[in-house]
Amino acid sequence: MKNFKNVTILDHPLISHKIAILRSVDTHTKDFRELVEEITMLLTYEAFKNVPTQEVEVQTPLEKCKQQMVAENSIAVVPVLRAGLGMVAGVHTLFPTAKVGHIGMYRDEQTLQPQEYYCKLPDGIEKMRAIVLDPMLATGGSASAAIDLLKSKGCKDIHQMSIIAAPEGVERLATAHPDVHIFVAVLDRCLNENGYILPGLGDAGDRLFGTK
Repeated sequence: MKNFKNVTILDHPLISHKIAILRSVDTHTKDFRELVEEITMLLTYEAFKNVPTQEVEVQTPLEKCKQQMVAENSIAVVPVLRAGLGMVAGVHTLFPTAKVGHIGMYRDEQTLQPQEYYCKLPDGIEKMRAIVLDPMLATGGSASAAIDLLKSKGCKDIHQMSIIAAPEGVERLATAHPDVHIFVAVLDRCLNENGYILPGLGDAGDRLFGTK
């Protein structure tokens, strides 16, 4: 895969450790959900490095000081339904005031193309940084379509956060949206003939919600 300036792949032993457990067929729904939240927290730490900030004055027990804080109403997370919902709590643990929008996408099993079925976004999202949450970046179709939708709503500052990605999906998304910074916890080998990531972890939505 080419090197893209707008792609960050995290390389950290804690992430590797947690993803090893996440992948396992023996990891059940409760543990799977908690691991997704924990890995999302680590992704959030990286993705929030250059969020908009503002200077505030704080009274400590000893004196007043100037301090930088994340600017109010500057962040919105947008999970792609349904698997992206599993990442929201991980972001909110570190930054609980982030607004939340929702985009519903499903992948047509025959064409593998994304189909939109729902969109509800916070008011003023076009002035915020919108962070798309989708644990699996496979073909890149759903993520690219979600970002197209956000751009059509006026969003100009967009990030993408995924836990596991295939090279095909990263390349497609990075090429289609060079202005979007993509954060990925781990890059896997490839897609299979059905568009699933290998070695992957199966269907993230089913494993998060115990539906299969």
